[in-house]
Amino acid sequence: MANIKSAIKRVRTNNDHHLRNQSFKTDMRTQIKRVENFVNNNDVENAKAALKNAAHKIDKAVQKGIVHKNKGNRQKARLAKRVNEISA
Repeated sequence: MANIKSAIKRVRTNNDHHLRNQSFKTDMRTQIKRVENFVNNNDVENAKAALKNAAHKIDKAVQKGIVHKNKGNRQKARLAKRVNEISA
């Protein structure tokens, strides 16, 4: 455990940020899994709606610095590709 006052505060703020980032990441992953489930069930309309929502969550995570922008773009591209394959 830290002894210096500023180090104690840094530990506390790091834990707060970790919890906040974890909830964003969990929500993002949940939306990605929803899209994948719709794709696996060949549900085109719901997959498109879920893709829009997942892309929004991924963009928010990138914007907040939780996920690197290249990873966010890669995830969106892969999801869009899978949705387009079942809608064709």
